Amino acid sequence: MDRRTLLAGAAAVPFLPRFAVAQPARARTLRFVPHANLAVLDPIWTTAYITRNFGMMVHDCLFGIDANFEPKPQLAEGIAFEDGGKVATVTLRADIRFHDNEPVLAKDAVASLKRWQKRSPMGQYLDTLTEELVALDDRRLRYRLKRPFAMLTAALGAINAPLPFIMPERLASTDPFQQIREVVGAGPYRFVASEFNSGSMVVFERNASYQPTPAAGQGLLAGPKVAHFDRVEWHIIVDAATAAAAVQAGEVDWVENPPPEIFPLLRRNRQVKVEPLNPLPLSGILRFNHLQPPFTDKRIRQAFLPAVDQRDAMIAVVGTDSDLFKTEVGVFTPGTPLANDVGLEPLNGPRSVERARQLLREAGYANQPIRLLAPTDIATPAALSQVAGDMFRRIGVNLDMVMMDWGTAVQRRASREPLDKGGWSALCTAFDAFDFLNPAAHFPLRANGAGAWFGWPEVPRLEALRDQWFEAPDLPAQQRIAREIQQVALDEVVYVPLGSYIQLTALRRNIEDRVVGPPIFWNIKRG
Repeated sequence: MDRRTLLAGAAAVPFLPRFAVAQPARARTLRFVPHANLAVLDPIWTTAYITRNFGMMVHDCLFGIDANFEPKPQLAEGIAFEDGGKVATVTLRADIRFHDNEPVLAKDAVASLKRWQKRSPMGQYLDTLTEELVALDDRRLRYRLKRPFAMLTAALGAINAPLPFIMPERLASTDPFQQIREVVGAGPYRFVASEFNSGSMVVFERNASYQPTPAAGQGLLAGPKVAHFDRVEWHIIVDAATAAAAVQAGEVDWVENPPPEIFPLLRRNRQVKVEPLNPLPLSGILRFNHLQPPFTDKRIRQAFLPAVDQRDAMIAVVGTDSDLFKTEVGVFTPGTPLANDVGLEPLNGPRSVERARQLLREAGYANQPIRLLAPTDIATPAALSQVAGDMFRRIGVNLDMVMMDWGTAVQRRASREPLDKGGWSALCTAFDAFDFLNPAAHFPLRANGAGAWFGWPEVPRLEALRDQWFEAPDLPAQQRIAREIQQVALDEVVYVPLGSYIQLTALRRNIEDRVVGPPIFWNIKRG
């Protein structure tokens, strides 16, 4: 039986026994199927979205970005600037405690921010500006900067992974390149470690002592975070048919990322609603390894562009509904202020495999092997990898397409070794809309060599433009620099944009007031 046949009959099969176990207070429990398994619990150590979403459940930040991308106080009561903006003092709210009932103090925030600044692209830039970050007393911390930084408050409430979560000092003092194994947060839900089973179940309980911020704000990470459920369960269900059957039968309430072939099945069920998870689109990318031949040669990287078809890539991800995807996409999230069409000519117009072959010959491609890492168990990277693999085959390169699970791919992509020692040449993945809003947190856009995201491009001009963007006085100046950034990024082919798409999510119809954006579990309730 093929996968589509299985899916077509999914609603008719009895539900799996694992869900037959009664749960306490069913109406007060939300059951959710995330897009991936949770294997790492430290949301600073990794940028994996599943861990970011876990972090938002149990941790909180000094500020939170609202639906208009404006920072609003969360754990902070407010912020005051002095000395022309070079000194900033953050005052914490007086009513906040960690899940172990210890008060959240300024020293905790200082240690947490210092650790975050070593791992976050936005934090790293803030780190270069920081002369001093200290706790003045239990409720006040102070930044002393080398020069004013207009985006400081936005940085302290960043929505881009890793988020600047506040943890107890004893945990936040951990080396930022080592994982924290204990979970103690100050957020609206507590992690129930005793019920955690990676690959199966993640459980959270409502933090009864959590005090939502009184500050104004609405949407995303801002405003009062009210937990309406006593318990939230994440059920790890890899098989799409099983997840579809579960939400149709009411055994789970929410499936984060059902694959496109399941949408018609779900839409036929009157008790299920299918809607965009986030109105802003995600972006797919093809990344070359700039450390390994043949992709050390810019001309080789450029040669593939005439054969790249963003439409093919997006259809593989979300199907043929053109309302769900966008092509002619550059390096910034479509529909946002920095999005532009500069430098897109090689990716637009008629596609030509023959032109790609010709450019490869002219660039001196000598049949070097190209190893494409292709995950099989996470939908979007798997689909993009299949499209990329087909493109490589049609061009006629010496392709080694290595199939593996996502966890293995995440480990393999960190290797800088040559191919004969386990290295790689190319990979495909996708990024959240918030990660591509601007250069601040845009991981694949960094081109600082060894410090860059996997693939490690080194383009000093691109890094200089990024620094200029941070110092731009207004939006028009930022937009001008963003256009130049895109021109340089596409010319150097730091990565290949594969289009953008709307991610659909499926919920039981009685689940109301979901916060639009990433999977967020405050304010959502059962109607």
